[in-house]
Amino acid sequence: MRWIYISPHLDDAVLSAGGLIHEQAQAGVDVEIWTMTCGAPQGNELSPFAQALHYIWGAPAAADLLALRRAEDVKAARIVGARPVHFDFLDCIYRRSKNGDWLYSDVFVPPHEEDADLPVRMAESISVRLLPTDQLVCQFGLGSHVDHILVRRAVELLQRPILYLADIPYLFKSPAELIVQTAEMKAKTYRITDSGLGSWLEACAAYKSQLSGLFDSPGEMEFQIQQYWSEYIGIRLWFSLPD
Repeated sequence: MRWIYISPHLDDAVLSAGGLIHEQAQAGVDVEIWTMTCGAPQGNELSPFAQALHYIWGAPAAADLLALRRAEDVKAARIVGARPVHFDFLDCIYRRSKNGDWLYSDVFVPPHEEDADLPVRMAESISVRLLPTDQLVCQFGLGSHVDHILVRRAVELLQRPILYLADIPYLFKSPAELIVQTAEMKAKTYRITDSGLGSWLEACAAYKSQLSGLFDSPGEMEFQIQQYWSEYIGIRLWFSLPD
């Protein structure tokens, strides 16, 4: 039985569940992280929004940034003991309309109508790689990042049992949203040892290009994740109750 963490971006699964992934790998569980939006756009043109983000991340070209981010993900996955799998769908900041217009100038917006078929295409790409015994884990989409919303839709199209995971760091900014999302669901707590916490924090730190855009500082990242872990000495995953 494999545990498959479906990650919207190259950092989401480890940020949200790196400690649990470590514990599972140490216990001999086969864990994989399937990241959906790892593709590099054709050409060198970027939208003004993407250019601003690239400046923060320190890589002017998309191909260079994606190569860097994939390498960071491989390192982080190795730290927690998971196998990374990279899909080639584009991040929302690179996606264009059929007419060539940029679809997004913000990431915290509803999906564009021209992305209506993206969850279907993602679901098809996931489905052909799944085994009957695989356990899927996906994020709720807390904070309403458009890629998180679309990836959740893709996973739900598979019509398989799903365990849901709180999105880090967006949970810290929208804690009340988790209460709403889980109102009709049941939670299970998964314990994470001190060693697992250490591995989690080390793996998160591997995403050097992204941390400044997600946390005020590396120290703040460590503090927030430790606080999250300390509430249950682990993390919770949620599942829907049968009708």
